[in-house]
Amino acid sequence: MAAVSPTNRRRWWPAWIVGAILLLVAPPSPASADTVEDGQWYVNFLALGDAQKITKGAGVIVGVLDTGVGRHPDLSGDVLNGADARIGGTDRDGRNDRDGHGTRMAGLIGGNGRVRGVAPEATILPVKVMTVGEAYGSIAEGINWAVDHGAKVLCIAIHAGEPALDDEAAIRRAIRSDVVVVAGAGNADGADGVGYPAAYEGVVAAGGVDRNGHHADISVRGDKIVLSAPSDDISSTAPHGEYTLGTGTSDSTALIAGAAALVRAKFPELSAEEVIHRLTYTADDKGPAGRDDEYGYGVVNIVKALTADVPPLRPAAGTSPQAEGESAGDLSTGTVVAIVTAVLVAVALLAFLIILGRRNRARAT
Repeated sequence: MAAVSPTNRRRWWPAWIVGAILLLVAPPSPASADTVEDGQWYVNFLALGDAQKITKGAGVIVGVLDTGVGRHPDLSGDVLNGADARIGGTDRDGRNDRDGHGTRMAGLIGGNGRVRGVAPEATILPVKVMTVGEAYGSIAEGINWAVDHGAKVLCIAIHAGEPALDDEAAIRRAIRSDVVVVAGAGNADGADGVGYPAAYEGVVAAGGVDRNGHHADISVRGDKIVLSAPSDDISSTAPHGEYTLGTGTSDSTALIAGAAALVRAKFPELSAEEVIHRLTYTADDKGPAGRDDEYGYGVVNIVKALTADVPPLRPAAGTSPQAEGESAGDLSTGTVVAIVTAVLVAVALLAFLIILGRRNRARAT
């Protein structure tokens, strides 16, 4: 099995230290502001306040394939039991997180306290597939379990250098099952190009941007990057009521997964493919025009994804698809056939009427 690692680096703060910062720094200055609050800069960057006036992701199950999801007051919403998919795993479900990485991802997706997730009313399905520093479980088994238990979005903030046949098969099954799969592209200090599972076809490979919206130094580059989101100095939840500050494409993965959950909640009729199309179509293009190796199709713009008039990838049932390169004013093949058929019918009818008229005149004489 390929070596696997989470795609973020982090520092930890117990909740009581966070409280002490608030008490000891008075009045706060921009440089000494509450660390957790400062690490929530992505909230304004992504205009989550406006997005969550439209939807908060209710009814969408997001599978978090990670180290488990621990208890935290900011995750007081719907966290399901989940599963332990590690080889020889002994946890009864996915709600035990000894490392903290999975709890961190869950906070960015569904946090509803000091940590403000993108989709606070989405349902978190924790699937434990690894414990950092120990043997890893089966990513494929975790994917299949999450799909079988109703996940419509998967957050896989994990990076592996090499592909694995069973993982690829599970990814393909998830995509065929109408699931949006988001995975971390990898960190530049520990990866050479976009790794797996992010590099598999159909997966939303998440790259990172800094506070200024520029490509983050931590984020890898590559032709598989699909979307970008904040990745630098992000605060989130940790087990036992603690908080962390981290940097990495794990964070951008979770934020994009949350964005996908909001789009699925707002447009439940859309397929997973159309959800991804809506996210890429409305992204803020950065760098060279169009898709590029740093930003993908651009930085995710959640409000636009929820409100913009986006042309579908596939025409609605009963409509004729417009051929590639055909202008709106050109006639399609189907239209031409219909016109020719109508003309032939009209000619035949006219000939019949002429013959009938001649017979009638012959009888009259």
